Amino acid sequence: MKELGRLSALLDIMEQGRLDTFFQPILQLGNGRTMGHEVLNRPPHSAQFPTTEHFYEFAGRTDQMFRFEHYCRRISLSRYMERLPDAESGTDRLVFINVHPGVLNDSRHKSGETLSLLQELNLSPERVVFELTERQAVQDYVGFEKVLSHYREQGFRIAVDDAGSGYNSLKTLVYLKPEFIKLDKSLIRGIHSNREQQELLELISEYASRSATRVIAEGIETERNCCTCRWPVLNSARATRLEDPDTCLYRELFRRIRHNFPPEEATSMFLQIGEIAEQIPEISLHH
Repeated sequence: MKELGRLSALLDIMEQGRLDTFFQPILQLGNGRTMGHEVLNRPPHSAQFPTTEHFYEFAGRTDQMFRFEHYCRRISLSRYMERLPDAESGTDRLVFINVHPGVLNDSRHKSGETLSLLQELNLSPERVVFELTERQAVQDYVGFEKVLSHYREQGFRIAVDDAGSGYNSLKTLVYLKPEFIKLDKSLIRGIHSNREQQELLELISEYASRSATRVIAEGIETERNCCTCRWPVLNSARATRLEDPDTCLYRELFRRIRHNFPPEEATSMFLQIGEIAEQIPEISLHH
């Protein structure tokens, strides 16, 4: 009975369009500029889904997964073009969208469906990055590599999300050859005082340099972590507490800083705000 209630709630969210969409910036550590955004879709809080993790875990194991992924992909790209002022076709900023590995290889997936949507939105596939999370295991690496090659031929790029959180990290990187490696925040937090974490990041950075892969760090919330991560290859970071997607006040504050201060000074201010935010209870503002 409980499972039926969750399924009903999932279907209602899709049919009523009740997912909220946020855009988390990915910053270049060298100059503080935004290289792209990750699209995050979050469900409303409910008894069935008390957390976002509960929601996506349930959706991923139902027979509605394919329909749900198709719905998320459409609203992610559509809302990105509608809501971000820099989403026009003339920019080279990237849009990262989360995709379940099983969906890309699903027989129900129609070839060219995503391309048709992009043409409708006037969005180039070269700007779209499919994020594959390490927590969702790939069973047939050789076969899946062929699937990804098909998407790359169309212009899409691939990112491995949460790298370092699963058991098959190295295998995933070797076989899937992603253009972007997004390091799990557990590898970054506290890195300034952990030599083992620093050495692991150096190894990943060296691999990325040799394979022409870009590394994106998640979980950089303090200036000390940022300084430790400033290797030549590790040149990007996804803003977390620096611009929490639940807090519209942060978005306005960061917009004003970006427009009124030089890049280096703005980056320093971002990090100071993030360090302060880490020391206080999390807040959510609703208007």
